[in-house]
Amino acid sequence: MRTISILVSALHLVLPLVAKTRKLDLEGATAEVYKNASGDDLYLYLFAPEGHVPKRDKRPAVVFFFGGGWTGGTPAQFEQHARYLASRGMIAAVADYRVRSRQKTTPKECVADGKSSVRYLRKHARRLGIDPERIAAGGGSAGGHVAAATGTLRKLDDPADDASISSKPNALLLFNPVYDNGPEGGWGHGRVQGYWRDISPAHNIDAGTPPAIVFLGEDDKLIPVSTARRFQAAMRRAGVRSVLHTYPNQGHGFFNEHKGGTGIFLDTLRKMDAFLVELGWLEGKPRKEQIQAASMSKAGRKK
Repeated sequence: MRTISILVSALHLVLPLVAKTRKLDLEGATAEVYKNASGDDLYLYLFAPEGHVPKRDKRPAVVFFFGGGWTGGTPAQFEQHARYLASRGMIAAVADYRVRSRQKTTPKECVADGKSSVRYLRKHARRLGIDPERIAAGGGSAGGHVAAATGTLRKLDDPADDASISSKPNALLLFNPVYDNGPEGGWGHGRVQGYWRDISPAHNIDAGTPPAIVFLGEDDKLIPVSTARRFQAAMRRAGVRSVLHTYPNQGHGFFNEHKGGTGIFLDTLRKMDAFLVELGWLEGKPRKEQIQAASMSKAGRKK
């Protein structure tokens, strides 16, 4: 019994050390620390278009946030999306942010980190060759919540941030997002019930909310289609562009190639591309080889 007690104690000492965020090696990406929080460096991994010259260019940008229920996940989830949009001319980033399994944090910190990452891109726009008025936030599931939160919430900023720099993106790319946290069927309400009105994107929509495109499986057991339709209706009442694409017989996470298949993955990619073209951020239609490369990326093969 004494041996078991010693082993348990040792695990308690070791686990917090190995559970911290680690720097990823994403081929072709530039890693930058956008903040230090909870004693941990948080990275943005940036993919730039071929031939990008930061001193000359002023390109649209996007930052993606991974899903994982505010508890876990990896920035590599949206590596394929980022590589694809970089091939189309954008500066595309995937962000790490604090989660419960690594930093013992709450959903508040997830939102604060999301806002910090948008601020970082806007603050360093000139150095990175980014147009500070064309920055999108995207993500899936809880990462979709983080993205939607950056575009809607008035509170939950990191007090260490420079509040003079806007944390609000100019567009939202949302994949089965957890954007309703209310008491009437909202996901994760039990974890945020003490402050749900401050953290639920669906309850903070106004005329200043960025235009959004949303992808949702019609068999999603976590995010009902009715929730998505209410969000879209609220956006339209506020006079904000809102596009919703639903997919029959598809569940949560369907947009990931390894889960929903290549055909659906590429369909969401094309629709996301068309949305950005409509906003004037991209030009023309993607070349066939750009679409094919997205499904054959290293990220896709690993998953």
